[in-house]
Amino acid sequence: MTDGASARPDLPTTSWAVLGMLSHAEELSGYDLKKWADWSLQFFYWSPSFSQIYAELKRLEKYGYATSRTVVSEDGMRGKRMYAITDSGREAASHWVNHAPVEPPVLKHSVMLRAWLGHLAEPDRMREILTRHIEYTETMQRRAQADADGAEVNPDWAYPSAVLRWCVKHYEAEKEFAEELLADLDKLARKRNHRKAIGKQNSNNSH
Repeated sequence: MTDGASARPDLPTTSWAVLGMLSHAEELSGYDLKKWADWSLQFFYWSPSFSQIYAELKRLEKYGYATSRTVVSEDGMRGKRMYAITDSGREAASHWVNHAPVEPPVLKHSVMLRAWLGHLAEPDRMREILTRHIEYTETMQRRAQADADGAEVNPDWAYPSAVLRWCVKHYEAEKEFAEELLADLDKLARKRNHRKAIGKQNSNNSH
């Protein structure tokens, strides 16, 4: 494979995410990659399944960006496949970070979609959805903070630690926005109930 950019395969971002995780260590197993993704990537990009991880590893090996070997346990009964980034893989990942177009973030927010269709929702159900979302943001904020604190003790994780601190602020803001939206929807629900009451009263007066 030549060094020209035209010779590099057009890989999905998920491939670069897995290759990027491999760049942080000498070797990682599929289990390690899943654990690392759940520890860090899930807060801002992706929480992959094991099947997705192994599919990406197979793709990376195909292009020579990663290698693997089987490590047999001491009892000789079990084997574990370990993956490592190659020099060309590290070069390709560096090129992607520095030169590939950056896709605009895509917000696919199911809670906001439900609120947008609030005129079709029962007020109590809408309140339940937002209340649960607020609880979710609190949980994610705590987890991101704990992982950020853990990453700070290892100087090799300076950049992931900085991103995790950003994630903490993201979930703080998300909670605040959800609380404001809940207050707005409560006001709308009261107005809707008021209109219904007036309409009912007018209907009764007409009889």
